[in-house]
Amino acid sequence: MRVLSSILLCAALLPSQTEQLRVGSKKFTESVILGEMVRILAYQSGAQAEHLSELGGTRLVYEALLSGAIDVYPDYTGTLRLEIFKDLNLASDEELPAALAARGLRMSAPLGFSNSYGIAAKEAWAQANGVERISDLIALGDLTLGCSHEFLERGDGFPALRQHYGLQLQAQGLDHDLAYAGMAADSFPLIVVYTTEPEIDYHGLRVLEDDRSFFPDYHAVLLYRDDVADSAAMREVLRLCGRIDNQEMIRLNLAAKPPSGGGVPENVVADGFVSAEFGTLRQEVADSLADRVSARTWEQLLLVGVSLLLAVLLAVPAGIWAARHPALGQVVLGVCGVLQTIPSLALLVFLIPFLKLGAVPAIAALFVYSLLPILRNTHSGLQGIPGELLESADALGLSRRARLLAVELPIALPSILTGIKTAVVINIGTATLGAFIGAGGYGQPILTGIRLDDYGRVLEGALPAAAMAVLAQLLLDYIERLVVSPGLRR
Repeated sequence: MRVLSSILLCAALLPSQTEQLRVGSKKFTESVILGEMVRILAYQSGAQAEHLSELGGTRLVYEALLSGAIDVYPDYTGTLRLEIFKDLNLASDEELPAALAARGLRMSAPLGFSNSYGIAAKEAWAQANGVERISDLIALGDLTLGCSHEFLERGDGFPALRQHYGLQLQAQGLDHDLAYAGMAADSFPLIVVYTTEPEIDYHGLRVLEDDRSFFPDYHAVLLYRDDVADSAAMREVLRLCGRIDNQEMIRLNLAAKPPSGGGVPENVVADGFVSAEFGTLRQEVADSLADRVSARTWEQLLLVGVSLLLAVLLAVPAGIWAARHPALGQVVLGVCGVLQTIPSLALLVFLIPFLKLGAVPAIAALFVYSLLPILRNTHSGLQGIPGELLESADALGLSRRARLLAVELPIALPSILTGIKTAVVINIGTATLGAFIGAGGYGQPILTGIRLDDYGRVLEGALPAAAMAVLAQLLLDYIERLVVSPGLRR
């Protein structure tokens, strides 16, 4: 008894679990690098640290922080004041801590650099049109500005910029990382840039002077939740404050960009800075192509396999029920049809408050999109069985259940398998969007390739996704030959 008491006492004194810190980042290189720095420092404190990178725009990542899906992520004071808290009309950055505290959040001291928005043009175009300042654009009349969809809606974005300067600009919304390619193709003369991006020099762009002081200061900071504020991991992470100046951040961004730098992975870039700044040993290495493809393949198989299995288990019985109850069955088909029309990215975002980030909401969304093709094909396969066959089965004295198993399902099986094949193709393609919410899969290298302007990385996700779709079709065709009677094959 004394031994047992001693064991229980020791167990009580031990930590109940290893400290954890979930790090998020937005979908641009600088944010990913900073997220990796946070992850590395947290890991060095002894915590289990996970980085959910490239989660999307400001609102999505901020909402993930509020919901507890992540614990910390890097952001900018101007963005917080004029986008997140635009309804509060905060007069200065000094009012941000109180606004965040009311929501259970905290803000670190500045990391040391400021990354502002800027309006940029090709140097040759700017010289030919005599443009040095944003106000010079007034005289040029109707021009097109390439910018992210987020910039189109921000309080410090396009509408306010046009009003502030009295411009006649039109905006073309697109992914931020594609704006440079659009300008290179002369799709528009002006783009919105982040002033610490190395692409500005690489593409020979001129950032126009903000001569009427529209853009505020965008000091880089860390946002984090109250419940991790006193953890050893956050204390270690906060050592980053004041350590990164503008030139250093530009250098780090440059190192990670294949067009202009060495294309070094962000985790290695971040590890190099942390080791140089804090005297730690370098531990991060670049994953090989085989390792990356293998990891993403398992993630993709998890997303597609689990969602498809759940959909089959629900949709096939639902299709049988719908075929036996025609009036109510049309309602069920209609509901599934409506669910199918919800944009996939919107559905993923809607699920975050309930299912957090990662594979679970992605599987839920894929499950929803798999229902209609399986349900509809099951329903139509059963409805299309000739009446005389059913009458013959009844004449033989088969029970309703026996008729279903021995006659109806075998005849409808080709149609059901066609629905499953359709669902598989939909799932494999749609699963790539799961990368926006940290679910991984083949979408992760595609997003990274777009962000880094690295077409090889894009193909690293696109080609395996196409191959998986083809192999899935072949596998299901083989299964169909095994289970479907030769006279019923199509």
